Amino acid sequence: MVKGVALMQTKHTTGTLVGVILGAMAGLASPGCAVGPRFRPPPPPLTDAYTYEAMPSRTQATDVAGGEAQSFHLGRDLTGDWWTLFGSPQLDVLIEEAMANYPDVAAQQAALRAARENARAQEGQFFPQIQGAANYEREKVSGASIAPGFPGFVTSVFQATVNVSYTFDIFGGERRTLEGLLAQAQAQNFQLEASYLTLTSNVASTVIQLASLSDQIAATNEIIALETKQLAFIRRRFEVGSQTQADVLQQQSNLALVRATLPSLEQQWAVAEHQLAVLTGHFPKDAAPHAFALSDLKLPQDLPVSLPSSLVAQRPDIKAQEAVMRQANAAVGVATANMLPQVTLTGASGDESLVFGTLFQPDSAIWYLAAGITQPIFEGGTLRAKRRAAIDTYEQASAQYRLTVLKAFQNVADTLTALNHDAQALKAESDALGAAKASLDFIQKQYDAGAVNYVSLLAAQQTYQQARLAYVQSMASRYIDTVTLFQALGGGWWNRVDKGTLPGASSAATEQTRTK
Repeated sequence: MVKGVALMQTKHTTGTLVGVILGAMAGLASPGCAVGPRFRPPPPPLTDAYTYEAMPSRTQATDVAGGEAQSFHLGRDLTGDWWTLFGSPQLDVLIEEAMANYPDVAAQQAALRAARENARAQEGQFFPQIQGAANYEREKVSGASIAPGFPGFVTSVFQATVNVSYTFDIFGGERRTLEGLLAQAQAQNFQLEASYLTLTSNVASTVIQLASLSDQIAATNEIIALETKQLAFIRRRFEVGSQTQADVLQQQSNLALVRATLPSLEQQWAVAEHQLAVLTGHFPKDAAPHAFALSDLKLPQDLPVSLPSSLVAQRPDIKAQEAVMRQANAAVGVATANMLPQVTLTGASGDESLVFGTLFQPDSAIWYLAAGITQPIFEGGTLRAKRRAAIDTYEQASAQYRLTVLKAFQNVADTLTALNHDAQALKAESDALGAAKASLDFIQKQYDAGAVNYVSLLAAQQTYQQARLAYVQSMASRYIDTVTLFQALGGGWWNRVDKGTLPGASSAATEQTRTK
């Protein structure tokens, strides 16, 4: 019964001690201004256009599949699943598979979780730190330390205490540290979004590249078949004396040159297949080959183009760099607070006895309460140098932010002009291919009739071969640059909700507001 009363008294003393510290916290740690500059997001750029010359509202059209005119809609929002605009269910499946399996996404998600937990850990600094301790000592005590002639003795010391400490965040150093950690989590959040954007863009571009290479390989095989047929025809004419041995050798050489281009295309196709396997989280050996053709894809005709003032709020790399600026700004406040006094309140309550049986009796109770203030007086200039370094780091982050914005606008401008020129190039390549085919057919008929020599036919064949491959490459450029535009505009992550994204990963604004 005595022990129970003693325990209640110890708990009462500990509760009183914690109450004293909490009361002091309420009196001294009321909300105030944290030292250091308050972060203000950079204003949007004043520019109202992406290019020096006004862009046309739509591109040139070519009367072929994939040659449709593309219209630019300034101010229209970009959908979060922009890849569906290409009308390929197989592409949709591959992107979903990539978002679920690509290791870099899992790594970025883990980094985001770690950054958020570090911020939560910092929040613990705003509460008292309470620790329990139990000690046992067996020692021999010299009697001379008590009184002259006092005999020495061996004793045991039992101790059970609760220690409480609290450092007052008077100048906001801990608050600035938390602000910096929240900004770091925000930056990691946008790095995750950038990883998603890069991944989806790479999958789409790789699929388009595979389709382009498949078409080029098919065109090359078709040309090889025509050249083989032509070689057989020349050999028959050589046998009857109407063609020379030189004509046969020349055609054999031409056929060999065309065949020599095939391994390079097949190697490029294999590399793209291997890349697609890795992007979807598979080993190249385990991924089944994919059959793509440019005709399987639909060219998006209505292209949303963000307003220049909105681009800085949509590009993940810009938002990540803004968070880096916020983190650097908070570091200036931390360095400033480290130069100012720190007030700490500590205390302990518990029991101490030489006999375990009397440890929890009222007479064994011990406690103490202490307050301290620490003010740096001379640090050899260390703290001032660290503050200046923090300011320089912020200026560096600010300059890097401006550079990121400039490159983002360059990226959009390059892509817009590329799309316009791609349409013009496709029109020119389509006309060139049509003219080359008509020329080849005409010269082939003249050659069969003996009206032209073999050199003219050979030149027409080579022109057609080059025009055929150039046409396929030009068509693929329209698709790839459309993907690049969607990537340059930020990928529409703010409109995307998918299973792979962490909760809150697409809206870091909530964390940003906590630091204001």
